Amino acid sequence: MSFNKSILVLSMSLALLSGCSSTEEKGLLDEVPDVDKVARDAKTRGYSDGGSSLSGEEFDNSYTSPIDSSSLGSEFSDPSHPLSKGVIYFMYDSSQVKQEFISVIAAHAQYLKDHPSQKVVLEGHADERGSAEYNIALAEQRAKSIDRIMRNQGVNSRQLEVVSYGEEKPDSYGMNESSWQMNRRVEIIYQGK
Repeated sequence: MSFNKSILVLSMSLALLSGCSSTEEKGLLDEVPDVDKVARDAKTRGYSDGGSSLSGEEFDNSYTSPIDSSSLGSEFSDPSHPLSKGVIYFMYDSSQVKQEFISVIAAHAQYLKDHPSQKVVLEGHADERGSAEYNIALAEQRAKSIDRIMRNQGVNSRQLEVVSYGEEKPDSYGMNESSWQMNRRVEIIYQGK
């Protein structure tokens, strides 16, 4: 076998090995999260109602947004109001927004439409499983899902910024499912006027 063919075979073998994952994990390239494929109408682009649900109640204070409600309306500090919730949680290896978070996103979208000088950063996060590159891409897709829902509900794109932190800013440091599910999230961070 020639030297060039040997390098090609070695390169392909390394690529295959680096792309392998356990049977519990799907790779990013196996099923790239595609928010558009679940969109059937502009009001709910990017949501999924399948699978088990995380409504936020099981996350205690983690479900409320790190929003400084003193500079915003009183509804941001009212725990029964959707605007007080600024963290959207996701299932493992998914960027599809779950049905129970649509009303929270819609409330934030309406607030942004009513306050056009207000801006938010949509911070995407992932749990620690998977490569750093994979988690950055998945966290970005999660933030983009919410960005698309909000834009489809009439929010000006200049009011929205998407940032991906991947696994770099965990909310919980445990090495179990209850910690990992808290880290699979998008935080809606208000930037002020």
